[in-house]
Amino acid sequence: MDTNICTRRGFLKTAGLAGVSLTLPGCASNLKGLSLSRKKQPNIIFILIDDLGWADVGYHDSDIMTPNIDRLAITGMQLQQHYVMPSCSPTRTCLMSGRYSSRFGVLSPTNRRVFDFDQVTLASALRSAGYETSITGKWHLGSLPEWGARRFGFDHSYGSFAGGVHPYTHRYKKSDYSHTWHRDDKLIDEKGHVTDLIGNEAVKRIEASAKSDKPFFLYVPFTAVHIPIEEPDRWTKLYEGRIADEARRNFAACATHMDDVIGRMLDTLQRTGQRDNTLIIFASDNGGQQFWQPKGEYPGEKPEYVPTLGINRPLRGWKNKLYEGGIRTPAMVNWPGRIKPGRTNAVMHIVDWMPTLCNLAGYKPDRDLKWDGQNIWPLINSETETTELRTLYWKTHDESAIRHGDWKLIINHSSGKKELFNIAADPYEENDLFGQHADLEADLMARLEKHRKDDAKEPLSFF
Repeated sequence: MDTNICTRRGFLKTAGLAGVSLTLPGCASNLKGLSLSRKKQPNIIFILIDDLGWADVGYHDSDIMTPNIDRLAITGMQLQQHYVMPSCSPTRTCLMSGRYSSRFGVLSPTNRRVFDFDQVTLASALRSAGYETSITGKWHLGSLPEWGARRFGFDHSYGSFAGGVHPYTHRYKKSDYSHTWHRDDKLIDEKGHVTDLIGNEAVKRIEASAKSDKPFFLYVPFTAVHIPIEEPDRWTKLYEGRIADEARRNFAACATHMDDVIGRMLDTLQRTGQRDNTLIIFASDNGGQQFWQPKGEYPGEKPEYVPTLGINRPLRGWKNKLYEGGIRTPAMVNWPGRIKPGRTNAVMHIVDWMPTLCNLAGYKPDRDLKWDGQNIWPLINSETETTELRTLYWKTHDESAIRHGDWKLIINHSSGKKELFNIAADPYEENDLFGQHADLEADLMARLEKHRKDDAKEPLSFF
């Protein structure tokens, strides 16, 4: 077969847009009313994949084999309307701050320092609540050693300061930030495939935590499946005869390689007796990238044009755009015995994780952190099935968008073009209704302008 893309029928089935909730028989029920403040703090693992599209996971009827991710999805809670930003640094800014990235001027990927050094981050908050904090993978919130993750709440740091790196040279784009591979914010050189190295470090941290009396927060932002992609034969051979397009075949191999490393992490949790007290969150930082034209930017990159990478279908759009395909990604939470398996169609955003995890860990800020997110634990833990209408906001250099309830307005900054979609009735954004609902459009514009007032005055540059 060539591509077994997630179909519209399959999307509606997996997304639960008809209000159908899947509950698997025989699985442990969640403990409603659990007072986490009176229980042992959970370990927390946050797995963030780079450029993984909606149709790039097996449980979304993909042509890619992801058995370990599927295992997390089937035995956990699938988050069918989990939103992120349309590119990497903005999503990471949201996660670490609980605020929209535009509050910090982060409208696109950047190598500049994002936060002031006194910024309370998710890592620093959890550390103050007694957690040991580690990152293994891609930081991309400041691409020099003096801007590394240990300055912002992490006890241990490993991986890339900057963005996606070549799998074997571990070099970022040719610039002052090219040498980016590090341990504890000190530059190093190592041999090995980047996915294996990130996974090895994650396993090491999980093993070490078994000997500690402190809970741990482990942030694993993989560089997979970001370009450049180069995979060992072990993984590419899995797709010979299965996917005809060589570029897509290599992408699939990269995803399956990463999935295997996630399996090693899960096995290590089980082997060390920590699985039952570990909450795992999985998401992608943005939708899939459509194609890539190499320009010789990455040391060691191959010059061949890459016509096919991720797939977001049946959602519309790609990475860097504010259509659903760019900002709505596979996501799930998994905690055996505490989170009931199933699906929720509640609207969520990456900014929600800081307030949610801080509440779960018992962290209470000593000042207003101006979170844009909210505590979504009652939705995840099935304590409530109803939600208030959410208002979500996005801003890039090219576009802005607001979603309130089921309605989503997108504005192109250059042309001034406005598009209006009812996401519940039209999840594929095929029917632009702008101009047909004057009062609604005025309300959405007012909400958009209100959010804009809290944004930074100047955007951060890329370099």
